[in-house]
Amino acid sequence: MRQFFGMNPSGNLKDAVRGLDSPQFIMLMSNSEQFEMHVRELEALYPHVPSIGCIGMSYDTRVVENGVGVMAFFDGVSAKADVLEQVSSVPVKYIERLERDIAAVNGSVRDTVCIDFCSGNDACALTTIHTALRKRNISLVGGTGDGGKVSANGRVYEDAVAYALVRNHGGRVKTYKENIYRKMGDYRFVASNTDKARYILGSLNGKPAKQVYQNILHVTEKEILTRTFQNPFGKINGDDTCIISIKEVDGNALACFRQVNDSDVLILLELADYKEVVKETIQSIRNDFPKRSAVFSVNCLFRYKLFTERGYMNEYLKEMSTLGAHAGLVGYGEHYNNQFVNQSMTCVVFE
Repeated sequence: MRQFFGMNPSGNLKDAVRGLDSPQFIMLMSNSEQFEMHVRELEALYPHVPSIGCIGMSYDTRVVENGVGVMAFFDGVSAKADVLEQVSSVPVKYIERLERDIAAVNGSVRDTVCIDFCSGNDACALTTIHTALRKRNISLVGGTGDGGKVSANGRVYEDAVAYALVRNHGGRVKTYKENIYRKMGDYRFVASNTDKARYILGSLNGKPAKQVYQNILHVTEKEILTRTFQNPFGKINGDDTCIISIKEVDGNALACFRQVNDSDVLILLELADYKEVVKETIQSIRNDFPKRSAVFSVNCLFRYKLFTERGYMNEYLKEMSTLGAHAGLVGYGEHYNNQFVNQSMTCVVFE
Protein backbone atom coordinates (compact mmCIF):
# COMPACT_ATOMS: atom_id res chain seq x y z
CA MET A 1 0.00 0.00 0.00
CA ARG A 2 0.91 3.65 -0.30
CA GLN A 3 -0.09 6.83 1.52
CA PHE A 4 -0.89 10.32 0.22
CA PHE A 5 -1.06 13.52 2.23
CA GLY A 6 -1.91 16.90 0.82
CA MET A 7 -2.71 20.20 2.49
CA ASN A 8 -3.65 23.78 1.78
CA PRO A 9 -3.41 26.44 4.51
CA SER A 10 -6.22 28.56 3.02
CA GLY A 11 -8.65 25.68 2.58
CA ASN A 12 -8.35 25.10 -1.19
CA LEU A 13 -9.37 21.44 -1.38
CA LYS A 14 -8.56 20.96 -5.06
CA ASP A 15 -5.02 22.14 -4.40
CA ALA A 16 -4.70 19.85 -1.38
CA VAL A 17 -5.62 16.74 -3.42
CA ARG A 18 -3.48 17.64 -6.41
CA GLY A 19 -1.82 14.44 -7.60
CA LEU A 20 -4.19 12.09 -5.78
CA ASP A 21 -5.39 9.44 -8.22
CA SER A 22 -7.44 6.31 -7.54
CA PRO A 23 -7.56 6.46 -3.74
CA GLN A 24 -9.09 3.48 -1.94
CA PHE A 25 -9.75 5.31 1.35
CA ILE A 26 -9.71 9.03 2.27
CA MET A 27 -9.58 11.02 5.52
CA LEU A 28 -10.56 14.70 5.52
CA MET A 29 -9.40 17.15 8.22
CA SER A 30 -10.91 20.57 7.70
CA ASN A 31 -11.85 23.83 9.44
CA SER A 32 -15.20 24.76 10.94
CA GLU A 33 -16.14 27.33 8.28
CA GLN A 34 -15.42 25.12 5.24
CA PHE A 35 -16.00 21.62 6.58
CA GLU A 36 -19.39 20.93 5.02
CA MET A 37 -18.32 22.42 1.69
CA HIS A 38 -15.15 20.31 1.72
CA VAL A 39 -17.17 17.15 2.41
CA ARG A 40 -19.32 17.82 -0.67
CA GLU A 41 -16.32 18.73 -2.83
CA LEU A 42 -14.41 15.62 -1.82
CA GLU A 43 -17.34 13.36 -2.66
CA ALA A 44 -17.73 15.04 -6.04
CA LEU A 45 -14.03 14.57 -6.81
CA TYR A 46 -13.87 10.96 -5.60
CA PRO A 47 -17.41 9.55 -5.73
CA HIS A 48 -18.04 6.26 -3.93
CA VAL A 49 -14.57 6.16 -2.35
CA PRO A 50 -14.94 5.30 1.37
CA SER A 51 -14.15 8.39 3.43
CA ILE A 52 -14.40 9.84 6.91
CA GLY A 53 -13.77 13.41 8.04
CA CYS A 54 -13.77 15.81 10.96
CA ILE A 55 -12.94 19.38 11.95
CA GLY A 56 -9.37 19.64 13.16
CA MET A 57 -5.78 20.55 12.46
CA SER A 58 -3.66 18.14 10.45
CA TYR A 59 0.04 17.64 9.84
CA ASP A 60 2.83 15.80 8.10
CA THR A 61 6.14 17.66 8.45
CA ARG A 62 4.24 20.86 9.29
CA VAL A 63 0.88 21.72 10.81
CA VAL A 64 -2.16 23.10 8.99
CA GLU A 65 -3.96 25.08 11.68
CA ASN A 66 -6.91 26.50 9.75
CA GLY A 67 -6.94 25.08 6.25
CA VAL A 68 -7.52 21.59 4.96
CA GLY A 69 -5.59 18.34 5.01
CA VAL A 70 -6.37 15.15 3.09
CA MET A 71 -4.85 11.77 3.79
CA ALA A 72 -5.47 8.80 1.53
CA PHE A 73 -4.41 5.16 1.18
CA PHE A 74 -4.17 3.37 -2.17
CA ASP A 75 -2.44 0.56 -4.07
CA GLY A 76 -3.26 -2.46 -1.94
CA VAL A 77 -5.97 -1.39 0.49
CA SER A 78 -9.64 -2.21 0.90
CA ALA A 79 -11.92 -0.19 3.17
CA LYS A 80 -15.49 0.30 4.35
CA ALA A 81 -16.72 3.49 6.04
CA ASP A 82 -19.96 4.47 7.79
CA VAL A 83 -21.29 6.05 11.00
CA LEU A 84 -22.91 5.10 14.27
CA GLU A 85 -25.50 7.79 14.96
CA GLN A 86 -27.10 9.01 18.21
CA VAL A 87 -23.79 8.30 19.92
CA SER A 88 -24.78 10.19 23.08
CA SER A 89 -27.74 7.92 23.70
CA VAL A 90 -28.14 4.75 21.61
CA PRO A 91 -25.11 4.09 19.36
CA VAL A 92 -25.73 0.34 19.70
CA LYS A 93 -28.86 0.89 17.58
CA TYR A 94 -26.59 1.11 14.54
CA ILE A 95 -24.09 -1.63 15.40
CA GLU A 96 -25.27 -3.79 12.49
CA ARG A 97 -23.61 -1.31 10.12
CA LEU A 98 -20.23 -1.94 11.72
CA GLU A 99 -20.77 -5.69 11.92
CA ARG A 100 -21.71 -5.75 8.22
CA ASP A 101 -18.59 -3.80 7.26
CA ILE A 102 -16.33 -6.01 9.39
CA ALA A 103 -17.67 -9.03 7.50
CA ALA A 104 -17.28 -7.30 4.12
CA VAL A 105 -13.65 -6.32 4.73
CA ASN A 106 -13.02 -9.82 6.10
CA GLY A 107 -9.81 -8.80 7.84
CA SER A 108 -8.01 -9.95 10.94
CA VAL A 109 -5.98 -8.56 13.81
CA ARG A 110 -2.91 -9.01 11.62
CA ASP A 111 -3.89 -6.82 8.66
CA THR A 112 -6.91 -4.68 9.61
CA VAL A 113 -7.50 -1.59 11.74
CA CYS A 114 -10.51 0.55 12.58
CA ILE A 115 -9.97 4.33 12.36
CA ASP A 116 -12.62 6.59 13.86
CA PHE A 117 -13.49 10.28 14.13
CA CYS A 118 -15.99 11.13 16.87
CA SER A 119 -18.14 14.22 17.47
CA GLY A 120 -18.20 13.65 21.25
CA ASN A 121 -19.42 11.20 23.91
CA ASP A 122 -16.35 9.17 23.10
CA ALA A 123 -16.52 6.66 25.95
CA CYS A 124 -19.99 5.53 24.91
CA ALA A 125 -18.96 5.30 21.26
CA LEU A 126 -15.80 3.31 21.94
CA THR A 127 -17.56 0.83 24.23
CA THR A 128 -20.09 0.16 21.47
CA ILE A 129 -17.52 -0.17 18.68
CA HIS A 130 -15.37 -2.47 20.80
CA THR A 131 -18.21 -4.98 21.21
CA ALA A 132 -18.02 -5.62 17.46
CA LEU A 133 -14.25 -5.31 16.92
CA ARG A 134 -13.27 -7.65 19.76
CA LYS A 135 -14.85 -10.63 17.97
CA ARG A 136 -11.89 -10.49 15.55
CA ASN A 137 -9.48 -8.68 17.88
CA ILE A 138 -9.28 -5.76 15.44
CA SER A 139 -7.52 -2.72 16.92
CA LEU A 140 -8.76 0.87 16.81
CA VAL A 141 -7.09 4.28 16.58
CA GLY A 142 -8.92 7.58 16.32
CA GLY A 143 -9.85 10.85 17.93
CA THR A 144 -12.39 13.55 18.61
CA GLY A 145 -12.92 16.37 16.14
CA ASP A 146 -14.11 19.90 16.84
CA GLY A 147 -17.52 21.45 16.25
CA GLY A 148 -19.63 18.40 17.07
CA LYS A 149 -19.62 17.19 13.44
CA VAL A 150 -18.09 14.32 11.49
CA SER A 151 -18.52 13.04 7.96
CA ALA A 152 -18.70 9.69 6.22
CA ASN A 153 -18.99 8.96 2.50
CA GLY A 154 -19.91 12.52 1.55
CA ARG A 155 -22.47 13.22 4.29
CA VAL A 156 -22.16 15.32 7.46
CA TYR A 157 -23.45 14.00 10.79
CA GLU A 158 -23.87 15.38 14.29
CA ASP A 159 -23.86 13.28 17.46
CA ALA A 160 -22.10 10.47 15.62
CA VAL A 161 -18.89 8.54 15.26
CA ALA A 162 -17.53 7.99 11.75
CA TYR A 163 -15.48 4.83 11.33
CA ALA A 164 -13.51 3.06 8.65
CA LEU A 165 -12.32 -0.54 8.50
CA VAL A 166 -9.03 -0.50 6.60
CA ARG A 167 -7.36 -3.72 5.45
CA ASN A 168 -3.74 -3.77 4.30
CA HIS A 169 -3.33 -6.41 1.61
CA GLY A 170 0.43 -5.91 1.53
CA GLY A 171 1.32 -6.71 5.14
CA ARG A 172 0.62 -6.20 8.80
CA VAL A 173 -0.84 -3.34 10.84
CA LYS A 174 -0.19 -2.47 14.47
CA THR A 175 -1.40 0.26 16.82
CA TYR A 176 0.62 2.17 19.42
CA LYS A 177 -0.05 4.59 22.27
CA GLU A 178 2.55 7.02 23.59
CA ASN A 179 2.52 8.41 27.13
CA ILE A 180 4.99 11.23 27.92
CA TYR A 181 4.06 11.29 31.63
CA ARG A 182 5.22 9.31 34.67
CA LYS A 183 3.91 8.89 38.19
CA MET A 184 4.62 11.81 40.53
CA GLY A 185 5.45 10.88 44.11
CA ASP A 186 3.26 8.44 46.01
CA TYR A 187 0.00 10.35 45.67
CA ARG A 188 -3.04 8.08 45.51
CA PHE A 189 -6.58 9.42 45.43
CA VAL A 190 -10.04 7.93 45.58
CA ALA A 191 -12.50 10.01 43.55
CA SER A 192 -15.94 10.96 44.88
CA ASN A 193 -18.69 13.53 44.29
CA THR A 194 -18.32 12.95 40.56
CA ASP A 195 -20.78 13.87 37.84
CA LYS A 196 -20.38 11.39 34.98
CA ALA A 197 -22.48 13.40 32.56
CA ARG A 198 -20.40 16.57 32.99
CA TYR A 199 -17.05 14.85 33.65
CA ILE A 200 -16.85 16.52 37.07
CA LEU A 201 -14.30 15.42 39.66
CA GLY A 202 -15.63 16.76 42.95
CA SER A 203 -13.45 15.32 45.70
CA LEU A 204 -10.17 13.46 46.19
CA ASN A 205 -9.84 11.46 49.40
CA GLY A 206 -12.83 13.37 50.72
CA LYS A 207 -11.37 16.85 50.12
CA PRO A 208 -12.32 19.33 47.35
CA ALA A 209 -10.45 18.34 44.18
CA LYS A 210 -9.41 21.91 43.36
CA GLN A 211 -7.91 22.39 46.82
CA VAL A 212 -5.99 19.10 46.69
CA TYR A 213 -4.49 19.94 43.29
CA GLN A 214 -3.53 23.47 44.37
CA ASN A 215 -2.01 22.38 47.67
CA ILE A 216 0.23 19.74 46.10
CA LEU A 217 1.48 21.85 43.18
CA HIS A 218 1.35 25.28 44.86
CA VAL A 219 -0.55 26.89 41.99
CA THR A 220 -3.25 29.55 41.85
CA GLU A 221 -6.69 28.78 40.45
CA LYS A 222 -5.78 30.54 37.19
CA GLU A 223 -2.66 28.39 36.80
CA ILE A 224 -4.53 25.07 37.06
CA LEU A 225 -5.55 24.99 33.39
CA THR A 226 -1.99 25.40 32.13
CA ARG A 227 -0.42 23.25 34.82
CA THR A 228 -2.43 20.25 33.58
CA PHE A 229 -0.02 20.22 30.60
CA GLN A 230 2.70 19.20 33.07
CA ASN A 231 0.65 17.50 35.78
CA PRO A 232 -2.51 15.73 34.64
CA PHE A 233 -4.19 12.98 36.63
CA GLY A 234 -3.83 9.34 35.74
CA LYS A 235 -6.21 6.43 36.17
CA ILE A 236 -4.66 3.01 36.67
CA ASN A 237 -6.10 0.49 34.23
CA GLY A 238 -4.28 -2.81 34.77
CA ASP A 239 -0.69 -2.27 33.64
CA ASP A 240 -1.71 0.87 31.76
CA THR A 241 -2.29 4.47 32.85
CA CYS A 242 -5.04 6.54 31.24
CA ILE A 243 -4.30 10.26 31.32
CA ILE A 244 -7.04 12.59 32.53
CA SER A 245 -6.70 16.28 31.60
CA ILE A 246 -8.31 19.13 33.50
CA LYS A 247 -10.69 21.18 31.36
CA GLU A 248 -11.77 23.90 33.79
CA VAL A 249 -12.43 24.78 37.42
CA ASP A 250 -16.04 24.30 38.52
CA GLY A 251 -16.42 25.88 41.96
CA ASN A 252 -14.33 23.65 44.24
CA ALA A 253 -14.45 20.83 41.71
CA LEU A 254 -12.49 20.13 38.53
CA ALA A 255 -14.13 19.47 35.17
CA CYS A 256 -12.10 17.00 33.10
CA PHE A 257 -11.90 15.95 29.47
CA ARG A 258 -12.50 12.34 30.44
CA GLN A 259 -15.12 10.73 32.64
CA VAL A 260 -14.20 10.01 36.25
CA ASN A 261 -16.44 7.82 38.41
CA ASP A 262 -16.92 7.55 42.17
CA SER A 263 -14.35 5.18 43.70
CA ASP A 264 -11.96 5.47 40.74
CA VAL A 265 -8.35 5.37 41.97
CA LEU A 266 -6.28 8.22 40.54
CA ILE A 267 -2.62 9.21 40.70
CA LEU A 268 -0.83 12.45 39.86
CA LEU A 269 1.46 12.50 36.85
CA GLU A 270 4.41 14.64 35.85
CA LEU A 271 6.03 15.35 32.51
CA ALA A 272 8.82 12.92 31.66
CA ASP A 273 11.69 13.42 29.19
CA TYR A 274 9.30 13.63 26.22
CA LYS A 275 12.07 13.81 23.62
CA GLU A 276 13.46 10.52 24.88
CA VAL A 277 9.98 8.95 24.97
CA VAL A 278 9.41 9.93 21.33
CA LYS A 279 12.73 8.37 20.32
CA GLU A 280 11.79 5.17 22.15
CA THR A 281 8.45 5.02 20.34
CA ILE A 282 10.10 5.51 16.95
CA GLN A 283 12.65 2.82 17.72
CA SER A 284 9.91 0.44 18.83
CA ILE A 285 8.10 0.98 15.53
CA ARG A 286 11.32 0.43 13.59
CA ASN A 287 11.94 -2.82 15.45
CA ASP A 288 8.43 -4.07 14.71
CA PHE A 289 8.33 -2.80 11.13
CA PRO A 290 11.66 -2.66 9.27
CA LYS A 291 9.61 -1.63 6.22
CA ARG A 292 6.72 0.82 6.63
CA SER A 293 4.17 2.00 4.07
CA ALA A 294 2.26 4.50 6.21
CA VAL A 295 1.85 5.91 9.70
CA PHE A 296 -1.35 7.68 10.78
CA SER A 297 -1.31 9.33 14.20
CA VAL A 298 -3.58 11.38 16.45
CA ASN A 299 -1.85 13.89 18.71
CA CYS A 300 -3.76 15.55 21.54
CA LEU A 301 -4.36 19.30 21.29
CA PHE A 302 -2.65 19.65 24.69
CA ARG A 303 0.46 17.86 23.38
CA TYR A 304 0.43 20.19 20.39
CA LYS A 305 0.24 23.22 22.70
CA LEU A 306 2.94 21.86 25.01
CA PHE A 307 5.32 21.01 22.16
CA THR A 308 4.66 24.36 20.46
CA GLU A 309 5.25 26.39 23.62
CA ARG A 310 8.54 24.55 24.15
CA GLY A 311 9.66 24.96 20.54
CA TYR A 312 9.58 21.21 19.93
CA MET A 313 6.64 20.68 17.53
CA ASN A 314 8.60 21.07 14.30
CA GLU A 315 11.38 18.87 15.66
CA TYR A 316 8.80 16.29 16.71
CA LEU A 317 7.27 16.12 13.22
CA LYS A 318 10.74 15.88 11.70
CA GLU A 319 11.57 12.96 14.04
CA MET A 320 8.33 11.16 13.12
CA SER A 321 8.98 11.74 9.40
CA THR A 322 12.06 9.52 9.66
CA LEU A 323 9.59 6.61 9.74
CA GLY A 324 8.55 7.48 6.19
CA ALA A 325 5.05 8.58 5.21
CA HIS A 326 3.65 10.02 8.46
CA ALA A 327 0.63 12.29 8.83
CA GLY A 328 -2.20 12.80 11.26
CA LEU A 329 -4.78 14.77 13.21
CA VAL A 330 -4.58 17.08 16.21
CA GLY A 331 -7.48 15.73 18.27
CA TYR A 332 -9.55 16.76 21.27
CA GLY A 333 -9.20 13.29 22.75
CA GLU A 334 -7.46 10.15 21.55
CA HIS A 335 -8.83 6.66 21.02
CA TYR A 336 -6.89 3.46 21.52
CA ASN A 337 -8.93 0.26 21.22
CA ASN A 338 -11.69 0.78 23.80
CA GLN A 339 -9.85 3.56 25.69
CA PHE A 340 -10.65 7.27 25.53
CA VAL A 341 -7.47 9.03 26.67
CA ASN A 342 -6.10 12.57 26.98
CA GLN A 343 -2.71 14.19 26.36
CA SER A 344 -1.50 11.15 24.43
CA MET A 345 -0.48 10.11 20.95
CA THR A 346 -2.05 7.07 19.29
CA CYS A 347 -1.06 5.76 15.90
CA VAL A 348 -1.37 2.89 13.46
CA VAL A 349 1.54 1.64 11.38
CA PHE A 350 1.09 -0.17 8.08
CA GLU A 351 3.75 -2.57 6.80
